[in-house]
Amino acid sequence: MLFDKIQAAATEHGSLFYVELVAFVAALYTLYRTVKIYVLRTRLGAEPVAWIPESGWFNSRKALMMFRLKRDGGLVEYLWGIWKGDDENFNVRIGGDTLFVTSDPDNLKALLATQFNDFALGVRHAHFKPLLGDGIFTLDYSGWKQSRALLRPNFSREKIGHTHMLEDHLQRLFKHIRKHHGEKFNLQELFFRFTVDTATEFLFGNSVEGLADETIGEYPTALFEGQFEFYDAFNTSQEVLSSRAWLQKWYWIMNPPYFRRCNKIVHNFADFYVQKALNMPQEELEKKSEDGYVFLYELVKETKNPRLLRDQLLNIMIAGRDTTAGLMSFTFYELSKRPDVWAKLKEEIYEKFGSGKDARVEDITFETLKKCTYLKFLINEVLRMYPSVPINYRFANKHTTLPRGGGDDGSKPAFIEKGSCIGYLVSAMHRNPKYYGADSHEFKPERWADKDLKPGWAYLPFNGGPRICLGQQFAITEASYVIARLVQEFPNIFDHDPEPANYPPRIIAQLTNSLATGLWVSLSD
Repeated sequence: MLFDKIQAAATEHGSLFYVELVAFVAALYTLYRTVKIYVLRTRLGAEPVAWIPESGWFNSRKALMMFRLKRDGGLVEYLWGIWKGDDENFNVRIGGDTLFVTSDPDNLKALLATQFNDFALGVRHAHFKPLLGDGIFTLDYSGWKQSRALLRPNFSREKIGHTHMLEDHLQRLFKHIRKHHGEKFNLQELFFRFTVDTATEFLFGNSVEGLADETIGEYPTALFEGQFEFYDAFNTSQEVLSSRAWLQKWYWIMNPPYFRRCNKIVHNFADFYVQKALNMPQEELEKKSEDGYVFLYELVKETKNPRLLRDQLLNIMIAGRDTTAGLMSFTFYELSKRPDVWAKLKEEIYEKFGSGKDARVEDITFETLKKCTYLKFLINEVLRMYPSVPINYRFANKHTTLPRGGGDDGSKPAFIEKGSCIGYLVSAMHRNPKYYGADSHEFKPERWADKDLKPGWAYLPFNGGPRICLGQQFAITEASYVIARLVQEFPNIFDHDPEPANYPPRIIAQLTNSLATGLWVSLSD
C-alpha cells in the first residue's frame, strides 16, 4: 500500500519527488542518529566533544594533505601544530567516519590499561596480514593473549642481555664508517642495515649480512635463492603496510603486485630458517641453545606449527628492527648538533669503559649500561622528542567513554561510540609544556635528572598497559651498546645536515619514524 502511494506520487511529480524523498530519508536518519547519540551519551554521563572544521567533501582535502605530508616528512610536525593550543582532545571526520583524537594522558591510561577491554585493534589485522599473518601485533583477544604468553619468556633479562652478539656486526659498521675517511655519509642507512643484521641473527640464528659488501672487502654467504633480496623486499613491504594502516577501512585500495611479490620474498626467507629449525633433532636444538640464544630455536621447543613460527618471528622483526634503528638515528642526529651533549656522553663512557685502544669492551654489559646515568637521560630524551610510533589507533568494542574531552572546556567524559576509531598522538603529548615545562620543545637530556619530573602516562615511548612493548629493554640495550661503542671508537662527530635550518627535522612516519633526509654526519678517530 505504502509503496503504491510512493509510486503514484513519483508519477505525478516526476524525478523531483525522488530527490525530496532521499532528502527526507537522510534528514530522518540524521535525526535518529542525533537522538540515539544524545540518549547513549546521557546514559553514560558524557558530554559532546569539540570538532575540527571539515575541509572538502568528507574532509577529503585534509586527508589528502596529510598523505602528502606523510610522504614528504612533515606530518608529525603538522599534527604537533594542532595540539599547540590547550585542546588535547577533539573529533574529526575523515572519509565519513568519526575519529576521536587525543593526546591526554588520562585518556591514554584508560584506552590502554584501565578500560583495556573496551577497545581493540580493529582493522589492523587486515592491514598487516599479507606480510605479518597472525602474530602478536596483528591479533586481538585470545589470539593476542596466546601470542604474548608464547613470546614473553623469550624477552627475559638473561636473554636480551647478550651484548657480545652485536660486536661482529659493529666491526662491519666501523669499517663502513672508516672507509669514508672523515667525510660525510648517511649513518641512518647503515643503522637500518645493522639492525636487520642483528635482528635476523637474534631471531633466525643467521644474519642476512646486509653490511657485508665489496666496499669493505666482505661478502655475505649465499644459502638459498632470493636471500639477498630480503632487505629491500622487507623495506618495501613495510612502506605499503604503513599506507594501508593510514587508509584504515579503505586499506584494500593499497595492494599492488610489487607488494605481494615482496611479501613472498620475505616469507620465503623466514620459511627457510623455520624449516631448518623444525628439521633439527632435539639434541641439536639444545646444543645450539647452549652455544648462544636464538629466538627461533626457543620457539620451536614450544610449537611445531611453521606458519605460527613464521608469523611471530616477522611480527617481532618488524618492531625490533625499526625501533632500534630509529632510536640510534635520532640520537646521533642530536649528538651531531649538540657538542655539549656529546662531550658529557663521552666523559661518562670513557670513565666507565675506556676509549680507543684502551676501550674495555668486555665491561659493556646489560648491567653496566643500565648504570650509565647520562646515557639513560640521553635515550629518555630521544624517545620523548622522537617516539618510535608517533600516532597509534584503537577501535571501540562498545559504547563507552574516555575520562576527558567532553564539555565546553574538555574536562568532562567524552562519549565514544561503538566501532569508532580513537587516534592517540604520543609525539604531541611528549612535547606538551603541561607535562615537561616551558622548554618541552627543546632537546634537553638533563631534564631527566629532575626528581620532580614524573610524567607517568604522559611518557609512552613503548606504549603502555597490557600491550606494552615486550622488546623495549632489548631495543634500549642494543642502542645503548652501539652508542657506547661508537663513542669509544670515534671521538669526533660533525653535522652535515642538508637542511640545517629545519629543526625539528622532517620525519618520515611509516610504521615507525625515521629522518626524511637521512643522517648525514662525519665521524673520525
